[in-house]
Amino acid sequence: MESSAPRQRYQRILLKLSGEVLAGEGGFGIDQDSLHSMAREVAEVAQTGVQVGLVVGGGNFFRGVQAAAKKMDRVTADHMGMLATVINSLALQDALERQGIPTRVMTAITIPSVAEPYIRRRAIRHLEKGRIVIFAAGTSNPYFSTDTGATLRALEIHAEVVAKATGVDGVYNKDPRKHADAVMFETVTYHEVLANSLAVMDASAVAMCRENKLPIRVFNLRTAGNIMRIAMGEPVGTLIC
Repeated sequence: MESSAPRQRYQRILLKLSGEVLAGEGGFGIDQDSLHSMAREVAEVAQTGVQVGLVVGGGNFFRGVQAAAKKMDRVTADHMGMLATVINSLALQDALERQGIPTRVMTAITIPSVAEPYIRRRAIRHLEKGRIVIFAAGTSNPYFSTDTGATLRALEIHAEVVAKATGVDGVYNKDPRKHADAVMFETVTYHEVLANSLAVMDASAVAMCRENKLPIRVFNLRTAGNIMRIAMGEPVGTLIC
């Protein structure tokens, strides 16, 4: 008898989260309810056998670009932002392991007493063994965003899609939070995103995906179950391809 369980579409995904999603309504730091709610959704996906790589930003603690705009040295500010992503990654690791999912944090900045250094082949082996891998500290280089870091890691681990979590339902022709007549795209090309400066990901991240034919799925993280729907190949949000 054929199983009624949803059919798995992707075998390996890279999920990109902003640090702000962990802050909850407070807007700063880590809200425990938001953290554990997020961990439950990701854990449910991992339990289906989908291999999950995860990149989380650090904006709930520190933003390098904003600090640099206030006269701080940009390189120093970006390094501080990278360390903020390590804090978030460790919090997510703890929350995921409380859900019974083995999780590894791998950092681009070497912090051996806290997490594993990023080694590509080891990361892939963790994924193959059913562990979630959280990639922290971006690329370890200033001037590169976590969007670019997520795209780089997705390509390195041969992820089939970058799932970019946002606070809106997908990619629009203009900001839906400011314009009631904004129209959402179900599908849009890399070229259209870049040519029209659609605010989705950094241009360098989108260009990297275009050059390597890596699709991006932009979705609303606030809608419960969306991560699972994406992992199962459902047409959630906007597909950039």
